[in-house]
Amino acid sequence: MIVCIVRNFAAAVAWEAGKPLVIEEVEVAPPQAMEVRVKILFTSLCHTDVYFWEAKGQTPVFPRIFGHEAAGIVESVGEGVTELKPGDHVLPVFTGECKECRHCKSEESNMCDLLRINTERGVMLNDGKSRFSINGKPIYHFVGTSTFSEYTVIHVGCVAKINPEAPLDKVCVLSCGISTGLGATINVAKPGKGSTVAIFGLGAVGLAAAEGARIAGASRIIGIDLNPNRFEDAKKFGVTEFLNPKDYDKPIQQVIAEMTDGGVDRSVECTGNFNAMISAFECVHDGWGVAVLVGVPSRDDAFKTHPMNVLNERTLKGTFFGNFKPRTDLPSVVEMYMNKELEVEKFITHQVTFSEINKAFDLMLSGAGLRCIIRMDG
Repeated sequence: MIVCIVRNFAAAVAWEAGKPLVIEEVEVAPPQAMEVRVKILFTSLCHTDVYFWEAKGQTPVFPRIFGHEAAGIVESVGEGVTELKPGDHVLPVFTGECKECRHCKSEESNMCDLLRINTERGVMLNDGKSRFSINGKPIYHFVGTSTFSEYTVIHVGCVAKINPEAPLDKVCVLSCGISTGLGATINVAKPGKGSTVAIFGLGAVGLAAAEGARIAGASRIIGIDLNPNRFEDAKKFGVTEFLNPKDYDKPIQQVIAEMTDGGVDRSVECTGNFNAMISAFECVHDGWGVAVLVGVPSRDDAFKTHPMNVLNERTLKGTFFGNFKPRTDLPSVVEMYMNKELEVEKFITHQVTFSEINKAFDLMLSGAGLRCIIRMDG
């Protein structure tokens, strides 16, 4: 452990829901027990940031520093931290891995009891206080990461140490959406070589799921989206065929079943729309078909399908962060990129400086691009 003090840094503060972020000078306290302070070099904007910035489906917590998809370097560590040291290159993660609970010790789960995502908690676990403040008044954390700040304090269990040779301006996007979609396919759906796969939703997560199907050797990857403008770019991610449900006068699952001799081998749903979830389940082949749900539904949504769809040996699965354990597995995803097995650059469509962070929100709200990298040095 090194001695460290409260320091002032720039952070993009959301003072209230839906209003532009304001670059402020924020006091960042030193890390306490089992915490690290990280210098954020690159961060990107994810739909989750926008969703909670708009205060949809939650108890609003403001003022707050958003951001959770990022890469940086450890500046200092708190008491009890042994796996990280100053200078380590890391990816902050919105969910954690304590390595001690039943979930962390299970090979089948990544849903840590201690550090599982909590979107409403705005303070640190150690003492129930925020590490951010302005003139003594707390500025609240977001999902334990708050990467829209030059420096942030994070529980050690939510930090993955990675290869120091990995370019942080590229691999920063692996700490949330891309890994979620990729893992949904390769860890959960597990399509075999030559299989058929349907991907519902061709945003960043859906395209990452398609990338996973491409890596797995799927022969047909069918992309389903209501926005036909996404179809051309989706070819870069291995998508071979495209369907727009609005072009048909019958359920899209029926269309898929007719074009695949009874249904696809695997499907991955990445929209959060419950009708798409039903379609994703009902479009897989009986006997062996597996559907994986990734998208997060609205609070009051209900899933309804006929029991015979289950009895006819279709399997429905859910996944959280692609079933990756953050500290254990994320470094290997970075190595997939370093070994040229996974292409990351094609997900990055825009870059802005930190002072232009609100432009990143405008781009996402307009539906432009996939991932916008925010460079913290400008």
